[in-house]
Amino acid sequence: MALDSNKTAKVTFGDKELDFAMMSPSLGPDVIDIRKLYAQGDVFTYDPGFTSTASCESAITYIDGDKGELLYRGYPIDQLAEKSHFLEVCYLLLYGELPTAAQLDDFVPRVTRHTMLQDQMTYFYRGFRRDAHPMATMVGVVGAMSAFYHDSTDITDPDQREIAAIRMIAKIPTIAAWAYKYSIGQPFVYPRNDLDYASNFLHMCFAVPAEDYVVDPILSRAMDRIFTLHADHEQNASTSTVRLAGSSGANPFACIAAGIACLWGPAHGGANEACLNMLREIGTVDRIPEFIARAKDKNDPFRLMGFGHRVYKNFDPRAKVMKQSADEVLGLLGIDNNPTLQVAKELERIALEDEYFVEKKLYPNVDFYSGIILDAMGFPTSMFTPIFALARTVGWVSQWKEMIADPTQKIGRPRQLYTGAKHRDYVDVEKR
Repeated sequence: MALDSNKTAKVTFGDKELDFAMMSPSLGPDVIDIRKLYAQGDVFTYDPGFTSTASCESAITYIDGDKGELLYRGYPIDQLAEKSHFLEVCYLLLYGELPTAAQLDDFVPRVTRHTMLQDQMTYFYRGFRRDAHPMATMVGVVGAMSAFYHDSTDITDPDQREIAAIRMIAKIPTIAAWAYKYSIGQPFVYPRNDLDYASNFLHMCFAVPAEDYVVDPILSRAMDRIFTLHADHEQNASTSTVRLAGSSGANPFACIAAGIACLWGPAHGGANEACLNMLREIGTVDRIPEFIARAKDKNDPFRLMGFGHRVYKNFDPRAKVMKQSADEVLGLLGIDNNPTLQVAKELERIALEDEYFVEKKLYPNVDFYSGIILDAMGFPTSMFTPIFALARTVGWVSQWKEMIADPTQKIGRPRQLYTGAKHRDYVDVEKR
């Protein structure tokens, strides 16, 4: 529970003066509790995008945009990315604490043993066109899980909620990898329980039945970091979508499918795909000044993708870790001469030195580097957002479980500032 701050906020309008309690979080600014504003004052607040509104109480993730800080359950993201691994981070997000060795030894097999999909789901994939975007396939398949795993859809049963959570985390790599395989016309590769989480995903994406595929540990580590860095990010659009869907009592698979659909938007999860497309549009290093000039021109709609962040007003803490992984992956694969990567490196240099970028704090963000890494690994841009969805699933599930267990949660019901026609009477069609 948020702590009472012993402060009050006074709101005055017209001939009314109302006092509201204030709440103090463990980190971040105080919050004015306006739950009774409409009942006491007969007014609403107006906050498009909810940029100044706390929609829920949460103990999972904290962001300080001014400091460039991201904490999972209090742990800095750079420490987790450097010292931990994705399934340990999953445990942390789900249960609130880092696991002991015994707890981790129990948790990892619980996830690993659920990586297979119900066999009939292979036929479900064949209902999609081969050229369907993998995100469209993922939305459909995840939503259909409630038809295949209806023994874990009773949200009032804590055991079923736990089973659903483990199933989602375990099966989402298989769902994403099979969406990719289906889109390129290759046979599905089944999960292997002897591989770690990231290696298993890469194996399902790039192995073929005709020959062996050995996952390079550097690529596996880079993928594990991508998963960790994207695991949760507070109350963003897709997480809020999951919570809003869950507030109605919808089953967990439907809620996660809703989150995936929201993540698909280019302003959210599609940013890394848009970033790489931009780098390819620029094409060569000699064209960079032209695009930099366009980015500085207020009358030009062109925007540099992969720079700056809506929340972070400092360097994106995830980008620092991702840059290290990018250097390792590019060094391993020996593709420094790739024109797209040369453009990316020069843009990075300019963004860190150019007065315009520094003044506006337009630093390279996590999307900038993750797109470069995934491209280098051999993923098409259409798979960037599905991989993001894979990583974010544990965050969505953790947020969903927290919301369901919150005794104060209610069905989401935002209000509006109505600007339509006032009351008018119906006119028969002959008289119009």
